[in-house]
Amino acid sequence: MGDRKKSRGNDKDCIVFKYSSLCEPSLTTSSSSIIPQPRSVSQPMAMEAWFMDDSVEDPRLPHHRHPKELVSLERLAELGVLYWHLNPNDYENDEELRKIRETRGYNYMDLLNICPEKLENYEEKLKNFYTEHIHGDEEIRYCLEGSGYFDVRDKEDRWIRIWIKAGDLIILPAGIYHRFTLDTNDYIKLMRLFVGEPVWTAYNRPQEDHPARKEYINSLTQKLGVPLAAH
Repeated sequence: MGDRKKSRGNDKDCIVFKYSSLCEPSLTTSSSSIIPQPRSVSQPMAMEAWFMDDSVEDPRLPHHRHPKELVSLERLAELGVLYWHLNPNDYENDEELRKIRETRGYNYMDLLNICPEKLENYEEKLKNFYTEHIHGDEEIRYCLEGSGYFDVRDKEDRWIRIWIKAGDLIILPAGIYHRFTLDTNDYIKLMRLFVGEPVWTAYNRPQEDHPARKEYINSLTQKLGVPLAAH
């Protein structure tokens, strides 16, 4: 992999470690190449997802409905959410991760540790992460250590909570309403991937006129073949 722009230090330090690109974006592969595909709905699901209740209690709690209403990978895929389960203990040499990056053009990568003890302005930043928003680009996150929740809206505007743990890589499509918070472990180490120079701009809801939101809505209506009302 490329040279590190900052030394690693303590893994529990809540800082970003930047790296030069692992590979240049390339959408061509030889006939012998095997391009990793998102996990099939027929395979065991390491990542857990469920519909959330309406409680305003501590967002770090699971917030299951009663009875629980689990959400399948197939249902997430219908919303444009993609998922892989990889080996987080060897990400520097992981051939499957390399192929995902190469195939999808993710030439930027950094590592982000989030924990309350050392992250400057932790409460403010976590509050911002948990404010419902969209991005103009995909959000790609690979959990290397710890755990946390990504919440996404379904087509009926219900919250689906996605619990990611070590080894889970997910891609949220541009334009999907979502938010993030830690769980009660209060620690996660994430790899962030991006095409080109990263743009982390969040557009808080409502954003129905944002081009990425319009494109996302159009993709859902075409995929599902049913109208999707703007919210």
